[in-house]
Amino acid sequence: MIPSLLTSVRAGLLAMTVFSTLAAQAQRTIPADTTRKKVDLEEVVVSASKVEESFLQSPVTVEKLNARALRLTPAPSFFDAIEHLKGVQVITPSLAFKVINARGFTNTTNVRFAQLVDGVDNQAPHIGAPIGNVLGPSDLDVLSVEIVPGTAAALYGLNAINGLANFRTKNPFNFEGLSVQQKTGLNHLGDPNSGARLFSETSLRYAKVLRPKLAFKVNGTYLRGYDWIANDQTDINPNGNANTNLLGADNPARDPVNGYGNESSDRSTLNLGGKNYQVARTGYNEKDVVDYHLKILKADAALHYKLSAGTELAYTYRVAAFNNVYQRSNRFQLQGYRLQQHALQLTSPVVQARVYFTQENTGQSYNLRSAAENIDRGFKPDATWNRDYTSAWNAATQAGQAVAQAHATARAAADTGRPQPGTPAFGQSLSNVQNINNWDVGAALRVRANLLHAEGQVNIAEALRRGGKTWLPANVDLLAGADHRTYLVVPDGNYFVNPEPGKDQLRDNLTYGKTGGFLQAGTRLLNEKIRLTATLRADKNDYFTTRFNPRFTAVYSPSQQANFRLSYQSGYRFPSLFEGFSNVNSGQVKRIGGLRVMSNGVFENSYLRTSIDAFVAANTAYINANTPANATATQKQAINNQAINLNKRLLVKNPYTYLKPEHINSLELGYKAALLPGRRLLVDVDFYYNTYRDFIAQVEAYVPKTLNPDSTAIYLSTRTTQNRYRLWTNAQSQVYNYGGSLGLRYELARGYLAGANTTYTRLDRTESGDGLEDGFNTPRWAYNLSLGNENAYKNLGFGLNYRWQQGYYSQTFLVSGNVAAYHTLDAQLSYAVPAPNLRIKLGASNILNDYYASYLGGPSVGGLYYLSVTYGLQ
Repeated sequence: MIPSLLTSVRAGLLAMTVFSTLAAQAQRTIPADTTRKKVDLEEVVVSASKVEESFLQSPVTVEKLNARALRLTPAPSFFDAIEHLKGVQVITPSLAFKVINARGFTNTTNVRFAQLVDGVDNQAPHIGAPIGNVLGPSDLDVLSVEIVPGTAAALYGLNAINGLANFRTKNPFNFEGLSVQQKTGLNHLGDPNSGARLFSETSLRYAKVLRPKLAFKVNGTYLRGYDWIANDQTDINPNGNANTNLLGADNPARDPVNGYGNESSDRSTLNLGGKNYQVARTGYNEKDVVDYHLKILKADAALHYKLSAGTELAYTYRVAAFNNVYQRSNRFQLQGYRLQQHALQLTSPVVQARVYFTQENTGQSYNLRSAAENIDRGFKPDATWNRDYTSAWNAATQAGQAVAQAHATARAAADTGRPQPGTPAFGQSLSNVQNINNWDVGAALRVRANLLHAEGQVNIAEALRRGGKTWLPANVDLLAGADHRTYLVVPDGNYFVNPEPGKDQLRDNLTYGKTGGFLQAGTRLLNEKIRLTATLRADKNDYFTTRFNPRFTAVYSPSQQANFRLSYQSGYRFPSLFEGFSNVNSGQVKRIGGLRVMSNGVFENSYLRTSIDAFVAANTAYINANTPANATATQKQAINNQAINLNKRLLVKNPYTYLKPEHINSLELGYKAALLPGRRLLVDVDFYYNTYRDFIAQVEAYVPKTLNPDSTAIYLSTRTTQNRYRLWTNAQSQVYNYGGSLGLRYELARGYLAGANTTYTRLDRTESGDGLEDGFNTPRWAYNLSLGNENAYKNLGFGLNYRWQQGYYSQTFLVSGNVAAYHTLDAQLSYAVPAPNLRIKLGASNILNDYYASYLGGPSVGGLYYLSVTYGLQ
């Protein structure tokens, strides 16, 4: 694999050399067209090295959306436009909740990718990741977007192991005045699950310079719409009764992807007519237990004060209240969810410091799966339902019904009186479980969590050179920084408890913290044609010893227009709150954190669920093949014992253990150049190779309710005699992934801008099928094409974006399987009215309205058609 990768790298570098030579020849032979605009490449970025540097000379891959790109995009918002950047993948759990990732291992709660606003992390603390852009800026306040695909842990630590996004907002000193934007649109056209629905988003921004040193800004956004619907009826347990030839609609253990209450923990093995059958509770579809009306109300206010030239102090307050659908291990109705954040930042050429405090309250949110299964169990307990089912099945077969028909009759009989969606009884049952904070009998999500973060960095080189001092050579850069973060969770008794010895599980708040720092040194050689940087970071977590992350980068610039880059870095990711401390009774499977303080004794005494499933299936097949129709109870028990003794060899002891930090080594090569006359062509190519150690994933393992090893197989053959767990742990195998991307951006005549990029991402593991859920969830190939012009004809502009991505294997906590390839076309027409400074945009995402799912278990996404009117946008 490594030789083939090196071959690819050599081929890529050869191609770049040829490309550069041809471009240089073209510059000598093609006269410059002074009527064309130059591609704006003089911009700077800050996210790659934590200091301002040239976009072209960044030592690692960095993607940027500037003001022009944001005006050209046909995406409904700046956040949606990120999907079209090179090397970036976005999945859609909800219309108002999208997840950004790069370079693999994405999921609906991406704790490996950081999302910042002006350097401030805007995650929901207990989740460990942001909920889309609900606590982020509006389109009116975004100045630019910077994406760093690939690990940034050496500089940022925390959860930036796969990269980060930094949204830079407009400073009120530089962007003053009133801006208003109204978007009105439609979605769900041609959707068999819903008629057409209205979408509306109203945003306002006002900024004012009160005095030469004092300015403020306020922003507000109110979004309303109808969410995308998840109604995949594919059976994810199609072979549950294959040995009795009950398939498809006849399968009594049918488990639709977006049906809840009929999962594995809601199934029983019933002996009917001498054969064993898997039978699931009936459950409800997602659309029965969720309100798809979404609403987001968010606002922020900032006060900026200039202490001196180049030095500014700013206080920002952000708040969001929202209802939408969110997905983690299960899908959730977020209802009355509230996030607040206070941030104080100091910026100067020498010192940058920030401290922020984030508060999270999940409001009246609830788990859709738990709601469905506990409505069923509240109507009739499993034991009673199974007894009624068995009685009705026996009566039906005695009356001459075929086996499949008897199962349908038995289900109808057992479900008699069951609350039906849309009825007052069902509404009351749903309301009841929403407010019970115990997922064994209810569905409420009642979490209050806080995050306190402080960080600072000093540009030592700049400080030493102040006032004309020469204590440090002009070609040497020196930067140092430190940070501390503490999570504080109020135990709710269901999602989190305080597990520390001597602490009250429900009364004492749970705290979880980390302290870290970095030192970065760099030099510029050969008239700044070579730039070398070395970084060393150290992090100490409450539950782990100090970990060190080095980073080394080199940039070679044979000319100002051409830059080759090389970087090597490592990174650690400490377990998130949920991975370390979760304590959830979820559908009779307890989800517990992987830290020893949470799961002591479970790893040593458990068996892999995958092996137990194989063991039970083999038992069922043996019993069904060897039990006579008229067998007595004694004969049945003897055959059951024979099956257990014969198949117990299939059981596999859980080989995994308590959580350790996840580690990555990453090597990256890249080339970025501005070519052709006027530097109208931007070329950016990168290759990377990552090695993961102690990759954090989940395993499902069950503990028999016995201490006698001779009885283990007997106890694991029956659901009621085992304790079921889903555990966070580390992969024992090495995990590798590698890939690359190529981006082209070309400035044509008269302001036309064309772009194309493609991304290749590949997972390679030394082991597979080991019971872990790694969730790579990334297409091998994806590409984007774009064309736009802000002023194609008399203030009339347009933008087009086309995206295609290959099908891939999706593995989430909810369901696993293959996601089909899909493509989308986004388009917009815009018209600018210079006075009174209006911009009108008519656009659509997925204009062809080809419904697709970006991952299994998620919603079906169609076209969103909108009209946007903006006043005062600068």
